[in-house]
Amino acid sequence: MAHFIRLHRLRATAIAVSIAAGGTYALLRHPSSVSANDGGGGQALESVRSKIGDPYAVVPPRAVQESALIGASPANPLDILVVGGGATGCGVALDAATRGLRVGLVEREDFSSGTSSRSTKLIHGGVRYLEKAVFNFDYGQLKLVFHALEERKQVIENAPHLCHALPCMTPCFDWFEVVYFWMGLKLYDLVAGPRLLHLSRYYSAQESVELFPTLARKGPDKTLKGTVVYYDGQMNDSRLNVGLACTAALAGAAVLNHAEVISFLKDEGSDRIMGARVRDNLTGKEFDAYAKVVVNAAGPFCDSLRKMANNDAKPMICPSSGVHIVLPDYYSPEGMGLIVPKTKDGRVVFMLPWLGRTVAGTTDSNTTITMLPEPHEDEIQFILDAICDYLNVKVRRVDVLSAWSGIRPLATDPRAKNTESISRDHVVCEDYPGLVTITGGKWTTYRSMAEDAVDAAIKSGKLSPRSNCLTYNLRLIGGEGWDPASFTVLAQQYIRMKKTQGGKVVPGVMDTAAAKHLSHAYGTLAERVAAIAQNENLGKRLAHGYPFLEAEVAYCARHEYCESAIDFIARRSRLAFLDTDAAGRALPRIIQILAAEHKWDNFMTGSTSSHKRVVMDFLRSQLPACSLK
Repeated sequence: MAHFIRLHRLRATAIAVSIAAGGTYALLRHPSSVSANDGGGGQALESVRSKIGDPYAVVPPRAVQESALIGASPANPLDILVVGGGATGCGVALDAATRGLRVGLVEREDFSSGTSSRSTKLIHGGVRYLEKAVFNFDYGQLKLVFHALEERKQVIENAPHLCHALPCMTPCFDWFEVVYFWMGLKLYDLVAGPRLLHLSRYYSAQESVELFPTLARKGPDKTLKGTVVYYDGQMNDSRLNVGLACTAALAGAAVLNHAEVISFLKDEGSDRIMGARVRDNLTGKEFDAYAKVVVNAAGPFCDSLRKMANNDAKPMICPSSGVHIVLPDYYSPEGMGLIVPKTKDGRVVFMLPWLGRTVAGTTDSNTTITMLPEPHEDEIQFILDAICDYLNVKVRRVDVLSAWSGIRPLATDPRAKNTESISRDHVVCEDYPGLVTITGGKWTTYRSMAEDAVDAAIKSGKLSPRSNCLTYNLRLIGGEGWDPASFTVLAQQYIRMKKTQGGKVVPGVMDTAAAKHLSHAYGTLAERVAAIAQNENLGKRLAHGYPFLEAEVAYCARHEYCESAIDFIARRSRLAFLDTDAAGRALPRIIQILAAEHKWDNFMTGSTSSHKRVVMDFLRSQLPACSLK
């Protein structure tokens, strides 16, 4: 009877959504997606596109960006100062700069150093939210899914080199599950409407194991009846975040990583926030940056900034920990993920191919807010135990190449009467004059979150933008003109000049793996990296079995604000997330190249050892009980 009720509700919801899709689809979409289309065209958009898509454009040096922030005086303040360099913060900077506003951004660590680099790597609408919308008759959840699916397609289109559609397989072990998941995922297709990636479909048990060879056909008291495959998006999260920061810089924003807000500047008469005291964590230098509005986009740390403004501010963040592990590539086939919506203990578990390895997760548990959250051994073991039930290969702890924990900033609205209501949606508020806080939400909706925050900042500071939001149809740096076949140009026209240990320079082929990696990581700018590999003898791989080249370290130091070895191995490349042992072995050469690029005077002294110790501590946090020495 319960099965019949669940199917009946799915059918009723499908009918209701089909009516909405036929008549009122636009009303269920987020208002930003409509306004962006209506107000985002014309000369302003073309001007921004030409600036970002200019093949000869380079981001301003870090020193120039810092000077721009120092130059923001009480008489000539920034329009907006953004605090936080994650996806949302960099999205806010890009949105505001493309509207013609004068923008600055500071981040105390590196762009994407927090939650934004520790995600599930999925760009998704939220299948679980749709299920809740159906069975709780929750129109708000349904609207949330509509909006996320709208943004999902746009994220992929705006950064095609860093994002792509990924088929995800849902195993079914009885015929009710086959019908239930097929209907539910068809509803997901229907809700996506014109933003659909690809249609979902059913595969028999035999077809399923051909597509996913490590999928178990039989288990304790269960036999695979088939699978339903649907599509969501996948991304290289931290490179997307760095791309946002660099795109904002090209659009005119002064972005500065490793720069920490230590206090707010307030107007003596009105007590309104009018800027911030900032410390450059690389040099120790402090300076004031004045702004008409400050946007707090500090993710899990937004409450600490709110308390900096008002010590009596009530917390609005309920932090949740999500742990992921990385396994060898043979755990999942290239181009097909596995998602189990409900395991025996009711949790979601998945395995996804990512950058030549397999990401598995996840957990969802309460946690404390720390700068460097660490996965616990019991969480790693939970993931291994959960995926073991669905695979025909032996799942071993020794196969874990890396593990990480990310803090999800689930938010409550401080203005809400019911403070127990925790939302998966984002919250924008101004509970202190001059300080607009944006938090909550998820990676998929970063663009519309940024738009809402900029709209609130414009209202708060009575700002005068030159245009409406332009980011809806705006390609990020490296995305304009990129094509999946672009890697062939690199393979055919460039070689990798490599220095041997004896100092001899020898030529090497720009193989397909390296060419594809550069093309997907840097988009149309990949030729710049290939030219460094060829012309500056930096074509050697940094780690055996991985496509990362020495030339990338030099390029990122020059053009992507890469200031430390951690910046490179964790955010510019993903080596620390893919394989901590390999990252440790590559570390000395990475530090050597960065030292040459940044002219570290004391490179040959003890500072190198100190730098290495800091990085090794970071790597240990990626994998407890790992073999790093």
